[in-house]
Amino acid sequence: MAEMLTAGSERWWAEKKGPQWQPEGDGYRVTFWWRDPAGTEQTSAIRRVWIYITGVTDHHQTATPQTLARLPGTDVWQWQTVLPAHWRGTYCFIPSERDDDFSPDVFSGTPERNALRDGWRKLLPLAIADPRNPQGWTGGRGHAVSVLEMPDAPVQPGWDLPSPAYTPPVQLAWRSPILHNTRRVWVFTTGNDNDVTRPLAILLDGQFWAKSQPVWPALAALTQRGELPPAVYVLIDALDTATRGRELPCNADFWQAVQQELLSQVRTVVPFSDDPERTVVAGQSFGGLAAMYAGLHWPQRFGCVLSQSGSFWWPHRDGQQAGAIPEQLRRGEVSPHSLRIWLEAGEREPVIFRASQALLAQLQATAQQVLWRPVDGGHDALCWRGGLTAGLIALWQPMLTTGR
Repeated sequence: MAEMLTAGSERWWAEKKGPQWQPEGDGYRVTFWWRDPAGTEQTSAIRRVWIYITGVTDHHQTATPQTLARLPGTDVWQWQTVLPAHWRGTYCFIPSERDDDFSPDVFSGTPERNALRDGWRKLLPLAIADPRNPQGWTGGRGHAVSVLEMPDAPVQPGWDLPSPAYTPPVQLAWRSPILHNTRRVWVFTTGNDNDVTRPLAILLDGQFWAKSQPVWPALAALTQRGELPPAVYVLIDALDTATRGRELPCNADFWQAVQQELLSQVRTVVPFSDDPERTVVAGQSFGGLAAMYAGLHWPQRFGCVLSQSGSFWWPHRDGQQAGAIPEQLRRGEVSPHSLRIWLEAGEREPVIFRASQALLAQLQATAQQVLWRPVDGGHDALCWRGGLTAGLIALWQPMLTTGR
């Protein structure tokens, strides 16, 4: 008979390698654990351990904030939920010594969205990853997150493959007279360095795909397997939150600078194709909005759009009014007729999902090729990484099958 271990003992904690789960219905009952470094309630000032799970308890949900509960007399905090068998998402913990992290109204009836956002906005800078889970990174909001994948989570192309040998990216400094700033740009190449017909992909929020979740091994593996063509990938640093919020939402100056300044600079390092059918612009959130904006306004240069969780509500945050791009489509100022579009959104990011569905209906009325992928997930880079590689494969598939 297996020995019963005392909760909170050293041997008990040694078995905890992150969340634990067991089958329940069509999914899994998942238990999250956190060890209080200050010990029991007699020695610790911790009053709450908020759990922030993207797509479940995050600020995109109109849901009461959740906290782990202490097992009395121990250093053990725990919380449970049921997740689908195909679930994939990130989470973090936020230990707090306060009782007023959220307005009291948040805990009575249906929480008001702005009150929830205000509370989470104050708390997230204090978030920590799960110390017992080795998988994680620094998320887009600057705090650490941990990875949680259920046994039936869908395969993410390239991310599940062994990393082959590849040439590391070249890092450039892009000094932009148009934008009046300087930033890092990473240029990653696969295949023949002298091939002027090689397709081009521009990845926005490049610092994430270069540093937090390096995309090079996945791209190299998929190229080696023949699922992606040899290509040039240009990753553009967003610099900071303020600059990102200014440059990515429907900013003509940004895309003029990319075309007139950046691509000319990249061409001094490596040749690539000018064919819009071979050029992908890829982005997430504000980046997803920016990618769609680029394709709609400069289809003669950016013929393929890979938009994930695009902020198509912009500039109306409440999501009750049509955003800038839907309005431009409605007025006939832009047309998706010549574009190939990969449009993706998470079912657990309600405002963005609804805005994406509305945009999809507009695009399907006139666009030749729109590939729509709803994802059972939230506003989460862990989901985006699979959609990024899947979208690249889909958008460049005609090139591989026809040889054009």
